Amino acid sequence: MDAKNRFETKTTFALCRLEWLAILAVSLVLAFQHLSEIRWGVFVALFAVIDVIGYLPGALAFRRSRGRRTPRRYYVAYNVMHSLVTAGALAGAWALFVRPEWALLALPIHLMGDRALFGNSLKPFIVPFEPRNSLEDSNAVRA
Repeated sequence: MDAKNRFETKTTFALCRLEWLAILAVSLVLAFQHLSEIRWGVFVALFAVIDVIGYLPGALAFRRSRGRRTPRRYYVAYNVMHSLVTAGALAGAWALFVRPEWALLALPIHLMGDRALFGNSLKPFIVPFEPRNSLEDSNAVRA
């Protein structure tokens, strides 16, 4: 779900975010411990590719839709790129075909940052692509 459309209780969602925050903290500590060993171009590219492919096209389509449903392909792209499975496959392929390196920490830092700090996880098709709460929805209907 997203930060404004949850099926979890406030407590269970807070516990999930606490777990994600712990993983984010470990990833950040490792990155700081190995600052001089990180190839920053690779780090930035890996950090950015998640949103360049998975978020930005859908956000643009949502803004252009003027209240119509955002096509499912944008949700799929978001969910694929924001999946821990995809990140693990990408990191594994990178380690196998390029080399294992600390720049790969960009993947968990991005994904756990999204989840822990912003409350975002995978997007279900039944909610708007951009998070909206019920007050925003009712105001949009009246406008």
